[in-house]
Amino acid sequence: MKALRFLTAGSVDDGKSTLIGRLLFDGQAILADQLDTLERRAAGRPIDLSLLTDGLEAEREQGITIDVAYRYFATKTRKFIIADAPGHEQYTRNMVTAAAGSDAAVVLVDITKLDLTQDEVTLLPQTRRHSLLAQLLRVPSLVFAVNKIDALADPGAGFAKVKAALDKFAAAAGLNVAATVPVSALRGDNVTQPLDAPWWSGESLLQVLERLPSSTERTDAPLSLPVQYVQKDAYQSQGTGVQPRVLWGRIAHGAVKAGDTIEVLPSKQSAVVIEVRLAGETVASAAAGDSAGLVLDRQLDVSRGDWIVTPNTAAQAKTFPATLAWLDTEPAKPGRKYWVRHGNRWVQARISAIDSVLDINSLTPQDAHELPVNTIGRVQMEVQHELPVEPFADNRVGGALIVVDPTSHRTSGALLVDRQAATTEEDW
Repeated sequence: MKALRFLTAGSVDDGKSTLIGRLLFDGQAILADQLDTLERRAAGRPIDLSLLTDGLEAEREQGITIDVAYRYFATKTRKFIIADAPGHEQYTRNMVTAAAGSDAAVVLVDITKLDLTQDEVTLLPQTRRHSLLAQLLRVPSLVFAVNKIDALADPGAGFAKVKAALDKFAAAAGLNVAATVPVSALRGDNVTQPLDAPWWSGESLLQVLERLPSSTERTDAPLSLPVQYVQKDAYQSQGTGVQPRVLWGRIAHGAVKAGDTIEVLPSKQSAVVIEVRLAGETVASAAAGDSAGLVLDRQLDVSRGDWIVTPNTAAQAKTFPATLAWLDTEPAKPGRKYWVRHGNRWVQARISAIDSVLDINSLTPQDAHELPVNTIGRVQMEVQHELPVEPFADNRVGGALIVVDPTSHRTSGALLVDRQAATTEEDW
């Protein structure tokens, strides 16, 4: 079974790092010297499993996660790649980074932070925000892990209330929830082994993760390959002044083989593929997800940032509607210019209009003239040059852009293309 890439998300101190540490500890994925170090730091007390992922000195001093930490472990049936994302609002951009390539998101819900005396439990804003961001970034599966159930006198009743609130929120937001499970990351309840309790007969968190599907790129679609690197193949020179060039990039969707006719964008020149390479070796074909090199039958002006596509299948656009997850402390405002990266190409862009901002509590769009930090809105974008953008729902590569502030060079937002992209010839 293909390895599962998943991230943990949630509010501050929900126990994300401890949960990952528990998975690593119970899965025997900790080196002996790491375990010795943790035991010495504990000085006879229970070891702090969160230190397995909180590697920065500032993280250990403050007891928080700041940067995304990646860890690996495996069971008898599957391999896992885990991303531990920060819970603080100012580090939401790191969560977006981790979610962009994940197959699943485990959103932790600290049951001790919720008011269980109310008939309807109110979820924390970060629980809602991270769940919506996971949906926005097309993370295929979402798992709610209700943590710290060991702290309740009646964990069964408490879990039932929280699950009802999560189910209501998921239904209203249209979330694809694979499971909602109770856990105690600190004690290990229902993390790797099923919980032995009369009120729970479901799976453990690890059992849920072992059965979740990995995301797969579309191989039945037209070819779409963003060019990352152009290599001069001096070792296979066909004579003086003739050096075949290999056009390298990771195929976003579709497949390619020798003999296929391709089109290069934005120049719209066409050629025939005479050779396909993977890891330097000539192969019969390559498909979505492969980092492939293409040799063409004639020399074209191709450089990093161009796209190689099946002819007449990719529409280019200068204006398009998009969903914008804004991560910068400086609000997003219409008319201001930014840099955006699409595939491997940088172009100037601006927000021509802000249509709405999403209220994460009511899940309804609200009128807005700007997007403050950590908000999600619908905008109209203009780019300086035509780009072969696709709806993000169809293509996670061709439909995603990074927004960068030209002055501070900070990553300011994640831009996801909506449907109905349109071309315009408006001058800049």
